[in-house]
Amino acid sequence: MAASVAATKSQAATAKASPLRLWYRQPAKAWVEALPVGSGKLGAMVFGGVASERLQLNEDTLWAGGPYDPANPEALAALPEIRRLIDAGDYVQATKLADAKFLGKPRRQMAYQTIGDLKLDFPGLGEASGDYVRDLDIDGAIAATTFTAGGVRYRREVIGSHPDGVIAVRLSASRKGAISVDLSFASPLKSKPVARVEGSALVLVGANESREGIPAALTFECRVEVRAKGGALTGQGGVLTVRNADEVVLLIAAATSYRRYDDVSGDPQALNNATLAGLVGKSWAKILADHQADHRALFRRVGVDFGRTRADLLPTDERIRQSPTTDDPSLAALYYQYGRYLLIACSRPGGQPANLQGIWNEKTSPPWESKYTININTEMNYWPAEPTNLAPCVEPLIALVEDLATTGARTAQVMYGARGWVAHHNTDLWRATAPIDGALWGVWPTGGAWICKHVFDHYDYSRDKAYLARVYPLMKGSARFFLDTLVVDPKFGVLVTSPSVSPENDHGHGSSLVAGPTMDQAIIRDLFDNCLKAEGILGADPAFVTELTAARDKLAPYRIGKDGQLQEWQEDWDADAKEPQHRHVSHLYGLFPSDQIGIDTTPKLAAAARTSLLKRGDITTGWAIAWRLNLWARLGDGDHAHSVLKLLLGPERTYPNMFDAHPPFQIDGNFGGTSGMTEMVLQSRNDRIYLLAALPSAWPTGHMTGLRARGAVGVDVRWAGGKLSEAVLTATAHGRHTVVHRASTLEIEMKQGQSVRLAVRNGALVRA
Repeated sequence: MAASVAATKSQAATAKASPLRLWYRQPAKAWVEALPVGSGKLGAMVFGGVASERLQLNEDTLWAGGPYDPANPEALAALPEIRRLIDAGDYVQATKLADAKFLGKPRRQMAYQTIGDLKLDFPGLGEASGDYVRDLDIDGAIAATTFTAGGVRYRREVIGSHPDGVIAVRLSASRKGAISVDLSFASPLKSKPVARVEGSALVLVGANESREGIPAALTFECRVEVRAKGGALTGQGGVLTVRNADEVVLLIAAATSYRRYDDVSGDPQALNNATLAGLVGKSWAKILADHQADHRALFRRVGVDFGRTRADLLPTDERIRQSPTTDDPSLAALYYQYGRYLLIACSRPGGQPANLQGIWNEKTSPPWESKYTININTEMNYWPAEPTNLAPCVEPLIALVEDLATTGARTAQVMYGARGWVAHHNTDLWRATAPIDGALWGVWPTGGAWICKHVFDHYDYSRDKAYLARVYPLMKGSARFFLDTLVVDPKFGVLVTSPSVSPENDHGHGSSLVAGPTMDQAIIRDLFDNCLKAEGILGADPAFVTELTAARDKLAPYRIGKDGQLQEWQEDWDADAKEPQHRHVSHLYGLFPSDQIGIDTTPKLAAAARTSLLKRGDITTGWAIAWRLNLWARLGDGDHAHSVLKLLLGPERTYPNMFDAHPPFQIDGNFGGTSGMTEMVLQSRNDRIYLLAALPSAWPTGHMTGLRARGAVGVDVRWAGGKLSEAVLTATAHGRHTVVHRASTLEIEMKQGQSVRLAVRNGALVRA
């Protein structure tokens, strides 16, 4: 008996120390303590209560408003005067005119909204008498709450199943007949959804909310099918009651009438009925097995180990609190894999892309409407997707661009008189593309062009020519817009965007509105270069290539300012900016996520970028710290990058459930953190693969396996004593690759399916 107890304690200790598990000794009190699960389309936040449980629910198409076109017909006539005022240096008047005539109608976009809460009340249960544990296994993608009360051991499990399209819950206990629960809904929606019992199902029916004068156009349904073993099932009003069951399984389906951005004719009840019909006769064990197989097929592609210490025995919230002063490398590894877990849970083919909070949001009017902020945040969400082997998760983003190319074509024509398509600094479920919020933030025409980099990157990591042929018209349309709208800067004689801003930074001369901010030039240079690469791969359109090449060669170059910094604007204004430590570091786009600037390719520009980064400082908001992490990694400074990572992992920037704190919660910081740690170990840029490019001294021994590099190459990296032990490259397409480790370079020709093992001998990188 004693041996059995000891074994049980040992197993519990081992489970608590799992490197792929978040765990806690108490229920969540605040939303940022609850644990997220997701099916891609459906999300739930699990609070882990004892006498009551709260599952806060989201469906990825439940947004405010309905189809609308915000293109402003007054903009085109005002555009020449706005440009003239900018050229004259009258930024104040240019801003006033842009605010009056050049913003979309309405001036704000729609908000992502919550369904509300599924409430589980357990009569007769008080506080747990002992051994309470709440956890999230990110390898198994399952949240669980276990405790003992009244001599009975209870276990509650929650998953978000992509294969079955449901949130599934299992309530079990060590004694038969021990489960009694009352199920009800609570929703904050002003449309006042109605709950009712339909046999063994609890159903919530409602509508979204209107916003900014755009009428509500969506209906939704959330349907909870209750499967009880033993006991009695009854319902009255909006409450479904289970008494004295041996086990209860809940299958939660939710849908809206959204079909696409211009079609809201869907039937959510029919969709939910079809989803649940597909689960008839399917056991919890089979639902769980299919879910975990699907999740692990993506999640287990990558393995990571930065080392372990005794700190990883502590509950996750305690580790986060102690992280600023504790050596806890496996916390960084957990954060890394948690970012991958979140992307798998919130961005799957057929669903919407990850928004500002992924899919997890408890409000009807969340911060920044929880939209797609495409002047950094949406792009950051997808930085880790390709290099950490989650390419399928990018498909919703590409589908978004396909929609924007249509809605953005009208905005381009109406507001600029231009061909092609444009999207500014935000979009929403309805694919709005006009400038919003105010000229200081919204008059920025390169959001769509930035996302086009992800469209091309998806090709660059796979080398799938059929995919490139399908999506290249999106890139070409974006490029055509700029061919029509770039203007000559009268002072410098180069092609620039006008009007625009360097997001979201006031340059100190009366506004943030300006012509030709450095970021725009860099984004457009990438767009034009990638279009030219695609033309070479797919077969060139000679007239387009000629026009594009001529424009690219006239784009404003990077400039180094009087303080040795990389200039954020055409003028040397960095020292004049109102916020010298602004969270955005837009002018450093060329260093990361682009590869136009590199320590080995453009050392002077890299040094200027470093000066800018030092002046900006490391202390900022969560996602902005994550961007700095990536930038310091690109500069090859692993120890500085690690110090920035420590800031990101600390309690000021990481909530107890490991969500990133802007504050408030923004998921982009999580994804940016995962990307930055990848960049510290593997970089893929300038047609080269860099091994241990910015390895910090804090990680002397470790490995990262299953990563991806440009050129369709898989990469495993192992190191010990701060030195490369082994790297294995596996080609999924034929190609020639340049591999760099410190001062050593090796050229490798690889055929599809071939693996090559590399090692270091006498300081040189060699084939092992």
